[in-house]
Amino acid sequence: MAEVEKIHVFWEEGMLKHDTGRGVFDTGSDPGFLDVLEKHPENGDRIRNMVSILKRGPISPFISWHQGRHASVSELYSFHSPEYINELEEADKAGGKTICCGTFLNPGSWEAALLAAGTTLSAMKHILDGHGNIAYALVRPPGHHAQPTQADGYCFLNNAGLAIQLALDFGRAKVAVIDIDVHYGNGTAEGFYRSNEVLTISLHMNHGSWGPSHPQSGTLDELGEGVGFGYNINIPLPNGSGDRGYEYAMKELVIPAVQKFEPDMIVLVVGQDSSAFDPNGRQCLTMDGYREIGRIIRNLANTHCNGQLLIIQEGGYHITYAAYCLHATLEGAMYLQNPLLSDPIAYYPEDEAFTLKVIDQMKKHYTKNVPFLKENT
Repeated sequence: MAEVEKIHVFWEEGMLKHDTGRGVFDTGSDPGFLDVLEKHPENGDRIRNMVSILKRGPISPFISWHQGRHASVSELYSFHSPEYINELEEADKAGGKTICCGTFLNPGSWEAALLAAGTTLSAMKHILDGHGNIAYALVRPPGHHAQPTQADGYCFLNNAGLAIQLALDFGRAKVAVIDIDVHYGNGTAEGFYRSNEVLTISLHMNHGSWGPSHPQSGTLDELGEGVGFGYNINIPLPNGSGDRGYEYAMKELVIPAVQKFEPDMIVLVVGQDSSAFDPNGRQCLTMDGYREIGRIIRNLANTHCNGQLLIIQEGGYHITYAAYCLHATLEGAMYLQNPLLSDPIAYYPEDEAFTLKVIDQMKKHYTKNVPFLKENT
């Protein structure tokens, strides 16, 4: 049997300094009538378990660890406006600020955000410099909701957006980003909404807009603008779509779009909040589902990008199960034939027939409205 290629994991412990506090779910508020307030869902414990399962779980022999780093402020300007970065710096100097609903910049948060951005850039540069084909940026705070000019949804800096722009600046002509976090990767989409160099695909719960910080709705009609028209593909899935629903969406929508786009680099934005029992999602993906997604994306990378694939961490808020699902995703990306870990949690069956019907309707929409996806082109 051929030797399995290792995954290069980029991590920096300083990202744990981001303390999101306690309250009622992600509000940070204390109503005064509860004895026990829970940690904000985006807390360090979820990442600690991801680190530990990769270091001590059965996948550990296939992992190569690399130190992360801080991003420089000048690097952030490739995706974010100087005015927005200045706003975050001033908030940090002032001792913190509630940036938007559920998104708290506290003492230590700005350093963690700079580490997340820099660590992701290092992971991408590792691939671009030819030091490895598969890299995984194990980072927090998450980033895919952060738009060029504002924070959103626990996110300050768009780690994926910065890495994608680095690849473009490095000479990669076309980059495809596939986001499977349970929420719409609206910040990444916004950053490249007017570009035909980046194909942004987001599979997410059909949640719509959640206010001023998240004006995008994630619907089928958000297709991009100008030369970027048709290069933003949203796949809003019904609640409970599950393993079979996601696999069907991959095969009917994602794979054909990537094949026609023919990217030079693929970025997988992974959030385990699409999993069964996640407090922030209702999609019922299991370890098997994540494992299959890992395989599918790896196949696309092998076909179009000489096997080069960057994986970036986003959400995933079940302290235990998120780590198991991450483990499964990386197993799939490495083509490990037999699961190294069994699924520790049962799950509720999904309504597969309904989901498949919805995906077929989406396929008709995109093949009718997106020029490069139209049939017989």
